[in-house]
Amino acid sequence: MPEPTDEQLAAEAQRGSQPALTALFKRYTERLLRYAISIVKSGDEAHDVVQEAFIKAYMNLKSFDTKRKFSSWIYRIVHNEAMNHIRRESRRPWISLDADTVLPLPASEKPDPLEEQMTAEEKQEMQDAIHSLPVKYREVVELRYLQEFSYEEIADILTIPQATVGVRLSRAKSLLKKKIL
Repeated sequence: MPEPTDEQLAAEAQRGSQPALTALFKRYTERLLRYAISIVKSGDEAHDVVQEAFIKAYMNLKSFDTKRKFSSWIYRIVHNEAMNHIRRESRRPWISLDADTVLPLPASEKPDPLEEQMTAEEKQEMQDAIHSLPVKYREVVELRYLQEFSYEEIADILTIPQATVGVRLSRAKSLLKKKIL
């Protein structure tokens, strides 16, 4: 028997199934944490963002349209929470000790031949370059290349036009080339 889709689990969770909700959240926790870290740059803060997002998702699960993709819906909630977190933190008069937190490269099911050829130093340089990008570019790079979302899904998550996704990715690549070369 095939594993239920995210949308099937969401429909079950909407009917009150706690195991379905737990399965959904377990399915997305790691990916959402990596995404949140890429935005807020701190593991502890990313955990807080994801927890808040899960609470909001639970509270608003009845409003989720099971004909749409659950992944886009939950990523949009995490994105909004992360941006709210950044806004709140920017008003605070203190400096985070986690400012140098480095985004771990995600574990991939199948090894990428190019990634295997990269030295640890090159990987670190790439991570540093990605982290130095402004948030609006960093988040599209994360969603496209690390989370492997389509332009359409990224547009849905960030609530921006697909053309804007393409423009931001192009500008991000240009900035990364300048930083790395």
